Amino acid sequence: MSEKREHAEPSSGEGRLSLRADCESCFALCCVVPAFSASVDFAIDKKAGQACPNLRQDFRCGIHTRLRQQGFRGCTVYDCFGAGQKVSQVTFGGQDWRRSPQTAEQMFEVFPIMRDLHELLWYLTEALTLRPARPLHGELGLALEQTERLTHDSPGALVELDVAAHRRDVNALLLRASELVRAEVRHKKKDRRGADLIGAKLKGADLRGANLRGAYLIGADLRGADLRMADLIGADFRGADLRGADLTESIFLIQSQLDAAKGDSTTRLPSALTRPAHW
Repeated sequence: MSEKREHAEPSSGEGRLSLRADCESCFALCCVVPAFSASVDFAIDKKAGQACPNLRQDFRCGIHTRLRQQGFRGCTVYDCFGAGQKVSQVTFGGQDWRRSPQTAEQMFEVFPIMRDLHELLWYLTEALTLRPARPLHGELGLALEQTERLTHDSPGALVELDVAAHRRDVNALLLRASELVRAEVRHKKKDRRGADLIGAKLKGADLRGANLRGAYLIGADLRGADLRMADLIGADFRGADLRGADLTESIFLIQSQLDAAKGDSTTRLPSALTRPAHW
């Protein structure tokens, strides 16, 4: 299975380094733009476009090192895929929404659109490392280039972009890539796309090549499960127990999914992702 991926970055696009959040270069857009409600993930209610009360004047979080203890677990699992610094430094040329309040409304509108585009860039970049998907590398490369071009559009053009339509087109291509990879698994593959697996007892389960796109795995027991070559795009791993699970060659797993789950030193991860500090 170690030959299922190629490790070279695609020739187009900015590579995965540019798709990782650089909070020092962002005007704390994730602390302002999203709305959230008091729950197990957030200690308070906050309206969209309203700055979190924990946000300092220097755009740093006043409780960054204590987010989980203070009831802001949701903040610790959020990933903008580098959209924050792109909007702050590229789209708006370094204009601070506090010092240039005339930019605030449009900047806040652009941010979630940019995040969607950057998330797609992450998946397309990964798809181009999948050896079985080589027949699609031409189409994937074009989709990557097109998506990257969109991220450099003007604020007005980004606001008018039908990002949902673009996502549907890219997702169809990613699904074709996924099918080519999962076809390498010889046993009968499990189609659990969108399945309700909340609290499911899947300890030691053989889920190689399974389609778990959008599956609800909240609180699922996946200890020791084999998730190699399983398509995990959009799967909800909140509170899932991944101790001892093998995710080394899973497809389209992202860092925020791991951050929302439970694991330990025996959980095997893809090389592009990191072991969460709270495990």
